[in-house]
Amino acid sequence: MTITYNALSGALAAQAALNTVSQNIANSQTKGYTRQGVLLQATASDPGTKSAGNGVQIGSLLRFSDSYKAQQMWRSNSELGSLSQVQPYLTQMETVMSDDKSSLSYGIDNFFKALNAAGVDPTSTPLRQQVITAADSMSQQFNSIYNVTAAQVISVQQQQQAILPQLNESLAGIAALNQQIVAVSGAGTNTSALQDKREQLIDSVASQVGVEVIMNPDGTASVSLKSGQPLVVSNMAASLEFVTTSGASTLTLTFAKSKFKLDDTKVGGQLGGLGNYKQNTLLPLQKSISEIAGQMAQMVNDQFSAGFKSDGTAGEPLLEFNPSSASGLLQVVDGFQTTDLAFSSDGTPGDSGNLQQLVGIKGKPITLSSLGSVLLGDADTQIVGKLGIDSQQNQSQLKTATTIRTQAEDDWKSTSAVNTDEEAINLVEFQNMYQANMKVIAVANTLFDSTLQMFG
Repeated sequence: MTITYNALSGALAAQAALNTVSQNIANSQTKGYTRQGVLLQATASDPGTKSAGNGVQIGSLLRFSDSYKAQQMWRSNSELGSLSQVQPYLTQMETVMSDDKSSLSYGIDNFFKALNAAGVDPTSTPLRQQVITAADSMSQQFNSIYNVTAAQVISVQQQQQAILPQLNESLAGIAALNQQIVAVSGAGTNTSALQDKREQLIDSVASQVGVEVIMNPDGTASVSLKSGQPLVVSNMAASLEFVTTSGASTLTLTFAKSKFKLDDTKVGGQLGGLGNYKQNTLLPLQKSISEIAGQMAQMVNDQFSAGFKSDGTAGEPLLEFNPSSASGLLQVVDGFQTTDLAFSSDGTPGDSGNLQQLVGIKGKPITLSSLGSVLLGDADTQIVGKLGIDSQQNQSQLKTATTIRTQAEDDWKSTSAVNTDEEAINLVEFQNMYQANMKVIAVANTLFDSTLQMFG
């Protein structure tokens, strides 16, 4: 009887819908889960028959996913990853360099204050010793801050290296899931769970490097860098590594036996953010500190060499500059004594002519590759100011990126996340549908029994 078949198809459709609802509710707290549904379609009547139809069938299983919203979420994660990795380094450098008692300015100011104080009595041994002590203290502050920059360079490089294994593993996982999705979908099996896993891996990759993602008709996802180099195509995945040649480390991408050299400052995500900070902020800062130390040491030493000691002999260098050393960038010449200070300009004991020239060095210009020509006394202040601006800009951009990422996640959830209230309504509706169809089957059985009794 058609009535029985119709009701049975309705009961089976309701049961399938209830299974989907139960799956959604069970995964309501599962991160990255995309809610599902069923598409019900009426089954047409057989040709040549005057029938309302042959019940209902499940046209397809639905996966509530919006490609645009997913893409927005991945892009926002790349920007967030880039900015969030840099801020701790900026904050550390800003704190160290702007500290009242450990900054370069503090050390430079104290050294020139000691020189100025020695002008009261150029022959005073305590005042002379104060100059040497201040020079040594200033040198240690240069060394300490320069050492922080050197340690950050190593830390950034190590962090970049640490990102690559997880990145390569995620790329291989996406390629493997592409292969599984093609195989499973060909057998008519639902691939929603596999697609969820793949999208989570893509989101993880997006936080590490900026990506472009294309969803292909066969169900695979192609992933590439924004500059176009392939990361995943079908079931093939790229791998990234740092290759060191002649002391220089280059980020290299290998895909299908082809190698691409990448600029790690432009790959986006965490990897690109770290590379950009190292190349465009940290190394220039480190170079500026070295340039201040080197040019100041040269001017001070040249001026001391132009003067005379208390015994009338020619002056000697006070500071030793070693640009190849992170811990000994600047230091007082070993064995330098108070009697070696050449304060006199003519060899006369008590003369302070050369001392006045030494005091004036603070107001002389030096040239920094990052700032151009600046006064020695203002150089550190300008460097710290620039660093502070960079840090504030990054903080502001990070705040914006965090907001954009949150909005992107909320937009994704509005389409793809499970709404338990909505599922509760669906649960009741499909339960009523199932019960109504079972009641129709009961009515059909009653009619069938009545028909049989007519012939009994």
